[in-house]
Amino acid sequence: MQARRGASSGRDANPLHVPYITRGIPTHDLLSDEALDGIIATADRILAEIGIEFREDPETVRLFQQAGGKARDLGDDRWNLTFEPGLIRGLLATAPAEFTQHARNPARSVRIGGRSMVFAPAYGSPFVMDLDKGRRYGTIEDFRNLVKLAQSSPWLHHSGGTICEPTDVPVNKRHLDMVHAHIRYSDRAFLGSITAPERAEDSIEMCRILFGADFVDRNCVIMGNFNSTSPLVWDGVSTRGIRAYAAANQGSIHLPFLLGGAVSPLTMPGAIAQCLAESMVGCALTQLVRPGAPAILGSFLSSMSLRTGSPTFGTPEPALGSLVMGQIARRLNMPLRCAGNFSTSKLPDAQAMTQSMMSMMSAVNCGANFILHSAGFLDGLLSMSYEKMMLDMDLCGALHAWLRGLEVNEDTLAFEALAEKGPGEHLFGCAHTLRHYQTAYWDSALDDNDTHETWSEAGGVDAMTRANRAWKETLATYEAPPLDPAIDGALCDFIARRKAAMPDAWY
Repeated sequence: MQARRGASSGRDANPLHVPYITRGIPTHDLLSDEALDGIIATADRILAEIGIEFREDPETVRLFQQAGGKARDLGDDRWNLTFEPGLIRGLLATAPAEFTQHARNPARSVRIGGRSMVFAPAYGSPFVMDLDKGRRYGTIEDFRNLVKLAQSSPWLHHSGGTICEPTDVPVNKRHLDMVHAHIRYSDRAFLGSITAPERAEDSIEMCRILFGADFVDRNCVIMGNFNSTSPLVWDGVSTRGIRAYAAANQGSIHLPFLLGGAVSPLTMPGAIAQCLAESMVGCALTQLVRPGAPAILGSFLSSMSLRTGSPTFGTPEPALGSLVMGQIARRLNMPLRCAGNFSTSKLPDAQAMTQSMMSMMSAVNCGANFILHSAGFLDGLLSMSYEKMMLDMDLCGALHAWLRGLEVNEDTLAFEALAEKGPGEHLFGCAHTLRHYQTAYWDSALDDNDTHETWSEAGGVDAMTRANRAWKETLATYEAPPLDPAIDGALCDFIARRKAAMPDAWY
């Protein structure tokens, strides 16, 4: 697939092939300053009058108390903390507005923040699916396959994290195999484990083997994606993991998963205020542990079918919420993660791509800097689809062209193209066309733009089937990026020692 695409569009010369996107178009600012002030003031009021509950992590409570938070012991290892208006925002002043996450291939390092945008595959699905085998629990083989597919696409910039759950590996050991798969089969930046503090520490230690301990202490090479327990709770597993990443000077994403009407208000302004309160507190914790540690503001806003109670994705209201979160992140001068190619469809069909486009366009137009779930998200994130991953990555290619914008100069105004032959003459052979034909337009690897007759005579193949063929071809021709055998050997030794040190746990 890639060879065909490269041959048809001058791939090596195409300026869209970049390690990350530097946006060339303005963001879409939806709300007035007055409306933004109201949302931020409501977030402050939530923190001051209702507070955040912390569980099973007295050290985090101590750090926030030391910074001015007021704690009330609720018993059973639970505390409610309240914060005077502006206190949490003040703690965020030391968080970097932009930072680099280094990849083992320096040419693949990504810049996160400012005008930079990074696409990463979907994260966290227990199931995988394809047109051949249907829906099934994910395995470590699926995990490795999906890492390889992401690595093979020029339109993603990051290897992601838990692309699917490898359920054939014990819960307490699978993080070792997942991090090793990212290192072995991709040379891009990646996310580490967050499901237990010791697994976070293992992920960071594997990066010390890969990059060297001194380099890791000075630079961000791995990030953790942490969820609050909405509404208004941070549990000890998450906060201890956040502290582990921050202490090692590594990055973290702080993400409430807000389902409107269930764990957040139905009305989007209220959900945004809650999201802001929860995410700011997570980000602030990093700065209490190590000022200057990279932290990313997170937003996962979701609607719900009030007839059935099911989550709905790709709807317009959360898309509008993403636009507002972009404005707030710029106000706070912090990087933002939000939205992605979201869908509740059970197949990579028209519903899947329509919902995905609504959600993904909100992410790119709001100015998000790190977009997890850029490829493969299906079934309300319960399933990672091989075919949807290929279709989404193709869409990400189109978004590279969209975000590049338009450059207006003498050459692009192309007066000479019309003047060369004059009225009534085609432009196929003019000098301007010959100069630009390889790079003027983004060229899809999966779309069929033939006539109906040509398409029909070739078998009438639909997009899902073309995507099915594409992922198989990609895996058949995949070659892993070179990795120093000594480093890989040291990683394998570390994994073997850690696995031998604990019995298997399946829950």
